[in-house]
Amino acid sequence: MTRTLQEGIRLFQLKRWDMALQEFLQMDNTVNRVETTERAYYLGLCYTKLGHFEDALLYLEQVVNAAQNPLQIYQCRMALAYIYAFTSRGNMAEFELGRLVENGFESVQLYLILAYSAHSQRQYEKAVHLYEKALNLDKNNVTAINGLGYILVDTDLDVERGLRFCKIAADRKPQNAAYLDSLGWAYFKHGDTLEAKTWLRRALNLAPQQQEIQKHLKIVAKDA
Repeated sequence: MTRTLQEGIRLFQLKRWDMALQEFLQMDNTVNRVETTERAYYLGLCYTKLGHFEDALLYLEQVVNAAQNPLQIYQCRMALAYIYAFTSRGNMAEFELGRLVENGFESVQLYLILAYSAHSQRQYEKAVHLYEKALNLDKNNVTAINGLGYILVDTDLDVERGLRFCKIAADRKPQNAAYLDSLGWAYFKHGDTLEAKTWLRRALNLAPQQQEIQKHLKIVAKDA
């Protein structure tokens, strides 16, 4: 393994994405096939961590098509699915995750990304089902608990049940603005404006720039 590749991996493990990226970009193009794939793997992950999604896609696809390491393929498909879901390309996200399921990979994170993708496409009942599958694997996963609760209340599918989930998420992570926002919105949907304001204000204090929280608080204040 070349010294540049080793240094890049060291920096990546330290979560110094920018510096790791520069190391990998400086690698000689004449390295062997194995190191070329290794370089593409880390470049794809660095670009994903830095939010440079289109650059990440180029390298992640290379790894999926060339790598021999099942773990690398799994991680790259997960990263591809995350990027596609985040950039509103739900069908492509589902394709990547579907390939993982076909190959026997099943994880909470997989179902969370699928649920997020379904939610972004307004496939709410499907999203609920996927969050429930995530919770079947890990009943204590707070992201799944909050996601399920929020969809149930926001879409009026089951406000009572959704409120219970939102309470659990906020109780377990009381400094998470997103979870407090979900709980405030759940109380509003449940008809309790006073509680809704209390939780939404706490959420806004933690994340004053979050537009979704601002939007919810304006709706609640207007309804009061």
